[in-house]
Amino acid sequence: MMDADDMIRRLSGPVSLRRRMAYVVALVMGLGGALAIGLLWATEERPPAIFGGFAVLCLAWACYGGWALTRRTPLFALDRVIGGWIAVAATWPLTLLTVALAVDRPGWAGWAGAAVNVVLALVAAVVLVRARSARAALLRRKRELGG
Repeated sequence: MMDADDMIRRLSGPVSLRRRMAYVVALVMGLGGALAIGLLWATEERPPAIFGGFAVLCLAWACYGGWALTRRTPLFALDRVIGGWIAVAATWPLTLLTVALAVDRPGWAGWAGAAVNVVLALVAAVVLVRARSARAALLRRKRELGG
């Protein structure tokens, strides 16, 4: 028979190798993207401000990957919620921009890009909702066990 502490440990066990690799990819790709966009921004004669936004977004993914890799306590799906918020923050402004460009410059390519971004934004929103509900369920179970 397990006591409450054992059950709480099982609710959010050690991070799997697959998930750790995903965190490493987020960290490396975020740093690489921030470096590439930063170099592009620095070498442009009149850099657009959107480069700064993309660099900040890449740094956010790098911080997320680094933060998740260093956690030793149960996260209770907090990492998924934070990842979902970063995805929403990345896709929705990009979607609005591509839709505005598609309206401004009509053509099939613009609308195809806008459609892809709309799908990605909706997927990001669904991922966030599912992550929040999974976290709520885990925290509810933790409270029920008295942890």
